[in-house]
Amino acid sequence: MTGQTVTGEAVRFVLASASPARLKTLRGAGVEPEVIVSGVDEDNITADSPGELARLLATLKARAVVASLTEHATVLGCDSVLEFDGVAYGKPGTPEAARDRLRSMRGRSGVLHTGHCLIDTNAKQELRELASTTVHFADLTDEEIDAYVATGEPLVVAGSFTVDGLGGPFVSVIEGDYHNVVGLSLPLLRRMLAQVGISWPELWKSSPRIEYDEDEAARYDDTRGGPERAQAAAEAVDSLLTKGGRVLELAVGTGIVGAELVARGNLVHGFDLSTAMLRHARVRLPGHVAAADAATLPIADRRCDAVVAIWLLHLLDDSESIIAEVARVLRPDGVFITTTEKSDAGRYADGRPPNDTRSQDALSLLVARAAHHGLILDAATTFPGPPRNTDQSPLYPLVRFRRT
Repeated sequence: MTGQTVTGEAVRFVLASASPARLKTLRGAGVEPEVIVSGVDEDNITADSPGELARLLATLKARAVVASLTEHATVLGCDSVLEFDGVAYGKPGTPEAARDRLRSMRGRSGVLHTGHCLIDTNAKQELRELASTTVHFADLTDEEIDAYVATGEPLVVAGSFTVDGLGGPFVSVIEGDYHNVVGLSLPLLRRMLAQVGISWPELWKSSPRIEYDEDEAARYDDTRGGPERAQAAAEAVDSLLTKGGRVLELAVGTGIVGAELVARGNLVHGFDLSTAMLRHARVRLPGHVAAADAATLPIADRRCDAVVAIWLLHLLDDSESIIAEVARVLRPDGVFITTTEKSDAGRYADGRPPNDTRSQDALSLLVARAAHHGLILDAATTFPGPPRNTDQSPLYPLVRFRRT
């Protein structure tokens, strides 16, 4: 591999949950899991008690994901249920249901149960545990409840509230593990991992990524079509942007596309992991670039009007975590614009083998994964690249997803 090195060693730890909060909790603890959504229909599952329901749902999720694997892994399934007056409450689904629940809960307390199921296919072990935390709710006014429901957050979380988001001010006291209320008990997970022979620090190993050296970064633009392709890409992206907002570019690279977007009147901030690339980007976008992983953005929830990713997803072994992170930082009605359907030729050119599963920028895969996180495909265009061996310029697809 000329000019590049592969750093880090991946740990095959799988989170069988679509929950952005659980993913964020693991990332905050230094763990970058592979996310595989189970597809279990939670609405048709019953159990003898709310706690047993949470544990059963976690087990079914973990088992469903394990059944889909072709290689060994350690899989964690989780599910949370709020027990209130002996009744199990999951996601309310509608504003009316969320409003009724919050009114009945105000000034009172409930128990948040989170079931954990850890399956290690190497050790051939399945562990099932339950963590329970008592939550005391503030005496909310009707106006506060209406405003909170209007944000949409209570509709998609167990018990109609969060402690780590907009609902945090409405929780007065927690008796037990805070992270369990968020959706995953870190101390419990640590103990479960130890039972299958995995120490917590083993999960701190970074995922593989490509790092460019100075020579590769210096010639990167010329080997990728130079200003001509950057201008074409920026023009196409600009046509899909909502004017007046802030644009976040993932894997900003040398900043060549970002600078073109700025020239078209956009305010652009960029993140990248490569130190060598960022040196070039800081010249083009002074004061507006920083080092960060696209799957762990240092941005609060719902702060971005637009997120752009040009020729990023096809490089990944799994695009799920980045799509989840994009959905987290986008405001309602914000947009995610990305290139799609690039072949494995780029992986060969970088000295890497082809993806042994599905191409991570395949449109059908992106549409399905985006929908899980509230992102709906609503526009598309193409832009020309530089001519190859003929006078014909290849066309690159560009798609836009909107945050619902």
